[in-house]
Amino acid sequence: MTIGIDMMGGDYAPLEAVKGVAQYLSADTGNTHLVLIGDAPEIEKLVAEHQVPADRITIVHASEVIGMHEHPTKALREKQNSSIAIGFGLLAKGKTDAIISAGNTGAMLVGALFSIKALEGVLRPTISTIIPKSNGSTGLLLDVGLNADCKPEQLNQFAVMGSVYAKLILGIENPRVGLINVGEEEGKGNLLAQATYPLLKENKHIHFIGNIEGRDVLEDKADVMVCEGFTGNIILKMAESLYEIASKQKIRNEYFDRFNFEIYGGTPVLGVAKPVIIGHGISHAKAFRNMIALAQLMLEKDVMSSMKDELIS
Repeated sequence: MTIGIDMMGGDYAPLEAVKGVAQYLSADTGNTHLVLIGDAPEIEKLVAEHQVPADRITIVHASEVIGMHEHPTKALREKQNSSIAIGFGLLAKGKTDAIISAGNTGAMLVGALFSIKALEGVLRPTISTIIPKSNGSTGLLLDVGLNADCKPEQLNQFAVMGSVYAKLILGIENPRVGLINVGEEEGKGNLLAQATYPLLKENKHIHFIGNIEGRDVLEDKADVMVCEGFTGNIILKMAESLYEIASKQKIRNEYFDRFNFEIYGGTPVLGVAKPVIIGHGISHAKAFRNMIALAQLMLEKDVMSSMKDELIS
């Protein structure tokens, strides 16, 4: 398999990306080949310094970089020689099997939608995040920001895609799906929640357990937690603050440590034809290493094909 990496995305690029590549390749004994996309002279210097095996990588030069605050569509259109644009070009042509980046999130999402398209039957792709549970397990929350406004049918699809991901990547055999709401009883919530509940209840592709409340998110009540991106993003940012507060106050706590995003690498775009992994802008080597590992696992498990099968059957 061949995984493309935007080496210029993120606050600490390309150094931390190269260090992440070195860490990944030092532990991987398989046949994964990495395509490093970015400023070739600078990348060549860094891979030599960090003793990255030359036979495991290919460097593709990109003369431009899309900044973190540039308009995604405009930047992709005007910067055809950027590392993100070239990365999606390689993915679309089948020269790579997946792409990862800690760069401009909007550009990655636009690139995913317009370069490789959504899976057959997908109304809207979604992004998710891992939620550490208090008992040591993990859950999946989606959507966390891609779709601020949703229709019931979209949340229904998110539940299916989240269930496939939880089963294949998180190793949860029969993921419990919960709809985030303001009460447990059927009929609670706003119009979106009320209209989504019966769709989830009748969905034979998921194990729906009903509504869950905010107090249930960090407890072991549901494995896949579904909501629109507005609510999900607020929950995500609040969860991130737990780790930040603990770090600032020098609180050493095994549970709070699990909120460190670098442990999970990045978040995949679910519902598109090939793995697209988006990392945090402040990603260091550990996050890049884990993003590559996640892309590898998604390819090995053929996650996208499984999602397609569930959605159209």
